[in-house]
Amino acid sequence: MKKTQLFLKSAFSLEGSFKTIPQMIEWVAEQNEAVNVQITKSRFDKLQQWSYDKDSGRIAHNSGKFFSIDGIAVETDWGKVPYWEQPIINQPEVGYLGFITKEFNGILHFLVQAKIEPGNVNYVQLSPTLQATRSNYTQVHKGRQPLYLDYFRNASPNQVLLDQLQSEQGARFLRKRNRNIIIKVEEEIEVYDNFQWVTLAQLKTLMRYDNLVNMDTRTVISGIPFGTVNQESIDFYTFLDNSDGEVSSKILRSALTDENSLHPIDEVISFITHFKSMYSLKVSKVDLAKTDQWVFDQEMIYRPDGKYFRVIPVDVQIGNREVVSWSQPMVEPAQEGLCAFVCKEINGVLHFAVQAKLECGNHDIIELAPTVQCLTGNYRESKQGSLPFLDYVLNAAQDQVIFDCLQSEEGGRFYREQNRNMAIIAGDEIPVELPENYIWMTLGQLHNFLRYNNYLNIQARSLIAALSFV
Repeated sequence: MKKTQLFLKSAFSLEGSFKTIPQMIEWVAEQNEAVNVQITKSRFDKLQQWSYDKDSGRIAHNSGKFFSIDGIAVETDWGKVPYWEQPIINQPEVGYLGFITKEFNGILHFLVQAKIEPGNVNYVQLSPTLQATRSNYTQVHKGRQPLYLDYFRNASPNQVLLDQLQSEQGARFLRKRNRNIIIKVEEEIEVYDNFQWVTLAQLKTLMRYDNLVNMDTRTVISGIPFGTVNQESIDFYTFLDNSDGEVSSKILRSALTDENSLHPIDEVISFITHFKSMYSLKVSKVDLAKTDQWVFDQEMIYRPDGKYFRVIPVDVQIGNREVVSWSQPMVEPAQEGLCAFVCKEINGVLHFAVQAKLECGNHDIIELAPTVQCLTGNYRESKQGSLPFLDYVLNAAQDQVIFDCLQSEEGGRFYREQNRNMAIIAGDEIPVELPENYIWMTLGQLHNFLRYNNYLNIQARSLIAALSFV
């Protein structure tokens, strides 16, 4: 069976061969209760193995590994602010975000981990089988080697179902990428206490619950290919919901059909190329302690106006990690954010309003983002009309909202950051004509660009991962 068919069949298998959805929710709750977690705010001068380097002007681990907090200056002709300075996470190494999969009763299952991260709102969330930075899996911290690492290191080419480099938050990380990988095994493997097999349909369903599936799982799942068929062939899938009015059917058709898209793929490529070539982005290092409009004291790095985010020092004690206690800096958000896709049926196929967005940490200036992405301001208090589609999303009728959930950002670097993720199907009140930096794309077209590096940002990928066919 082709890998696209394996994924598609798993995306329709809600029952699975192990636990039901309620049982999985209960299992995560039990994992949360079974571990002791203590996260306490500290001082930068008290962080073990971390220090402020006056020569480089950054906060860095004494090993020179893991990550650092650097100060940067940003110059761009995009938007209304041509210059600013800020702290940013600099983690140049590429880590693993990987799933082991295996067929049970003819259905592909994914091995998920109930993993604790110090920044998670609820500590334990469902993560990939392997989630490790290079410093983690090379054991710089002198801790245990991550479980299942050798399955990925020794995977043969015919075992690899997906293998991509994908970006992380461009406003918080400096050109950070991870290897998103899915492998398939045939042999029996040991399943440890905090691991469980689930189908793709189960995993997508669990994403409808607040802060249950972590960001790293969502980014890997977003890249899964489902193939392309013509409109007539779709009707031959026996597991396709025959009701054309169902949201799941509309999502499936948008993902699989290559027909009736408003813009052919060449036009989409030209749209992206235009913005990447027309605008500039220059990022240079500045001393973290002298970063303009930011205050650096021993308890946090912050803006006096309270905007954007803070960098805080924390001490961590966790019971079931490779290292049970450590210190580190973390980024704490100033407020909850909002990420939303506005969708609309065009030519009988569901399209997504996608924006070209520049963020200072992007590898290639522009990435495709959701219709609305508000992470740095209080979107509830934004002036009417301040951002395209924001008012529409906040006032959408309930029967138009197809997804609405709080999702956590990466809990290893961000302290209790959660953003409201939404998807809304619009009617005639949203015209086909869009603002200059927006374009309509089908889900299949978005999946096509996910095959390559640095096209869709993490916020867009997180939303795409949650779109379900059942």
